[in-house]
Amino acid sequence: MTTGIAAILATTGFLVGGGWYEAAAHRRRLQRIPVRIHVNGTRGKSSVARLIAAGLRQYGIRTCCKTTGTLPQMILPDGTEFPVFRPAGANVIEQIRIVDTACEFESEALVMECMALIPALQWLCENKLVQATHGVITNAREDHLDVMGPGERDVALALAGMTPVGAKLFTAERDHLDIFQMAAKDRGSELIAVTEEDVAAITPLDLSGFPYVEHAENVALALKVCADLGVDKSTALQGMWKANPDPGAMTAHELEFFGRHINFVNGFAANDPESTERIWKMALERYPDVKRRIAIFNCRADRPDRSQQLGRAIAQWPPADYYLLIGTGTYLFGKAAIEAGIDSLKLVFAEDRKADEIFERIIELSDRSALAMGMANIGGIGLDVVRYFANRSTTRIFK
Repeated sequence: MTTGIAAILATTGFLVGGGWYEAAAHRRRLQRIPVRIHVNGTRGKSSVARLIAAGLRQYGIRTCCKTTGTLPQMILPDGTEFPVFRPAGANVIEQIRIVDTACEFESEALVMECMALIPALQWLCENKLVQATHGVITNAREDHLDVMGPGERDVALALAGMTPVGAKLFTAERDHLDIFQMAAKDRGSELIAVTEEDVAAITPLDLSGFPYVEHAENVALALKVCADLGVDKSTALQGMWKANPDPGAMTAHELEFFGRHINFVNGFAANDPESTERIWKMALERYPDVKRRIAIFNCRADRPDRSQQLGRAIAQWPPADYYLLIGTGTYLFGKAAIEAGIDSLKLVFAEDRKADEIFERIIELSDRSALAMGMANIGGIGLDVVRYFANRSTTRIFK
C-alpha cells in the first residue's frame, strides 16, 4: 500500500512539474513576440485578423497570423498560408503550437483569432495562452446563444472575458460598449472604441480595392489597431487590398446556364439574424431586376438555435420567392419559419444533398434571371456550394 501511494504521489508530482515547466516555457516564448493581437467577436473575426496582419506586413513588421474561420489557416510573414493540422479536432491548446511556430519564424507580431466559445475558455485563452498586448472585439450579436446566451448582452459579457490585463482593448461594438468599458477598467486596460465617424471616414474608394465585399466597420477597426502600432492608413490599406480573403468572405458570381442568368452571392459566413438581414438587403439592392429571388439557408443539426433564430427572423425581411433549405436539421428552420408566417409552399427542402444536386434545384427554381444567396453556415455543404458556383461562373463580382 505504501509503495502504491508513493508511486501515485511521484507520478502526480511528475505531471504537475511537467505542466509547470511547459507553462513557464510558453510564457517565455510569448515574451519573444513583442506584439500579440487577440481577435474575438461574433462576426468578422477572421476578416479583421487578416486585415490587421496584412497592414502590419505591408509596413515591414514581421507578422504571423492564425485564423479559425471557414478553414483554420496559419499565415506566415510572407503571406503564404497553410492549413492548421488538427489530429483530434479543434482544441484551444493548439494556440500553443501557433505561438511556437511564430517564434520559429522570428515574428515581431502575432495576430490570433480567439477560437473559444465557452466563457471560461475565452478567459483561459487570453490569460494563459495569448496574453495580448492588443485585444480586439469586433462586435457582440445574437449567436451561439446555447453557449454564450441567453441574450445579446450575455454574449457581450462572454466576449469581454478575453479582455487583456494592462493592455489595450479595441472594439467596433457600440450597443454594449458599457460592458467592455467595465471589463477594461477591471483589468487595467485602455478601451479604444471605433466611432461612427471612424466608420464614415472609410470611403467607397477605400473599399473598392478589395476583391470581395469588405465591411467598413471591419476596415475601420483594423486601421485603428494598425495606427496604434505606427502604421499609416495608406500603407495599411495597400497591404489589406493585397491580402487573401477568408474563404467565407462575401463574393458574388454570375453564371449563364441554358438561357438562365444566375447571380450567386456567397453570404454563408453571415449567421446571426442582424448580419444576415443586412447582406440579404445588400444583394436585393444590387440585383433589383431579377425574376426570382432564392434565399439558401445552410442548416446544421449541431446549431439548432441558429436555425430557429433565422427561421423566425426571415418573416420580417424583404421576401424571397423561395427559401431553399440545405445541410442538416432543416426541419427546425422550416418549422420556425412557418410559425413566423412564411408560406410553407415557398419552403424547398434539399437536406443532405450534394453541391451538384443543390445547383440543379436552384436552376429548377430560377426563371430567366435569378438571385440565389447562401446564408446561415459556411461549414459543411456551404463551402462546397460556393466552390461549385465559383468554378462555373463567367464573372466574379464585388471586385
